[in-house]
Amino acid sequence: IKAKMSAKNQSILAEAAAASVGGAISASVLYPLEVLKTKMQAVQSSGDAPAEPSSGDSNAGSEDTTTSASYEKIAEDAEDQDSSKPKKNLSAIDFTKEMYKDGGVAVFYDGIGTSAFQSACEKALYFFAYTYFKNFYKGIKGGTIGTTENLILGAMAEWAHLPITLPIDCLTTKIQTSKTNDNPYRIMMAMFSEKGLSGMYKGWEAYTLLCLKPAIQYTVYEQIKGIMLRRRKAAFKGSRGRGKSANTLSAAESFFLGMVARAISTTIVFPYTRAKVMLQANKKNDGSDETTSIPQMLTMMYNEQGVQSLFIGLGPELTRGVLSTAFMLMIKEQIGSFMEVLFS
Repeated sequence: IKAKMSAKNQSILAEAAAASVGGAISASVLYPLEVLKTKMQAVQSSGDAPAEPSSGDSNAGSEDTTTSASYEKIAEDAEDQDSSKPKKNLSAIDFTKEMYKDGGVAVFYDGIGTSAFQSACEKALYFFAYTYFKNFYKGIKGGTIGTTENLILGAMAEWAHLPITLPIDCLTTKIQTSKTNDNPYRIMMAMFSEKGLSGMYKGWEAYTLLCLKPAIQYTVYEQIKGIMLRRRKAAFKGSRGRGKSANTLSAAESFFLGMVARAISTTIVFPYTRAKVMLQANKKNDGSDETTSIPQMLTMMYNEQGVQSLFIGLGPELTRGVLSTAFMLMIKEQIGSFMEVLFS
């Protein structure tokens, strides 16, 4: 029993450590894209309500691509942006040039340490909780875990890390949109003095549904991965010297499987994300206290422009999100495989 418990604990720690490193590296590699997206959203959320972009716009829907509940913080910080600069209607490439002109290369890496730390914590805590829940469930029921159970366990794991990672996410967004050169500690203290601890949890309500996104993503990944490995083990049965390749995915396999999993989860949840953004933008621009629910906003969008209006901005979000997840899962699988051999 002790040996089994030790093996389970090692698997939990290995998953958490591998995911932490993978999350930090993927977040750091793609951080300039994240800064560009956040700053464009901050500029576009100020002033008039954002117009619906045409399909030919090179920056179509970029103001609607946020995947975090920190949009409220972005919209709030937009009040401090210098609206005299004509940046609102710039394409992503032109906006990048303007940012480089204003602050050089360094502007694309403001807050990278905080972002890498947040991503490392988020992924480590998620996979720690997910692996723990999965092992606990297997211990009770036994056998393999089905799709529905995987979704529930994934959603529970996502909620488990929010008390720690949501404040870091808010701080990262504040750093990215800040006009001052204050260090992260000073910015955090300013946030505390303005709104207290509650200000660090702004927008947490959005996660009631957004927690399904990673749950769907990792469920798709784990289910397909399980099928691939079972088939491979059956094909390698009886052969020798192939144990490692039969038990793990290659770097290319985990990368492309991660891309597929993220694309599916993002597409499913995106209409909710877009409706959330539109609600925040409308509330800020018309100053109305009238409350509109997410389902009502989705219905309005569908009635006005049809199904396509629910997916405006999906392309840019897929580009960034798919690469981020693919890199993270590729690195996680390789490190996890190494640690498995190390502990065995």
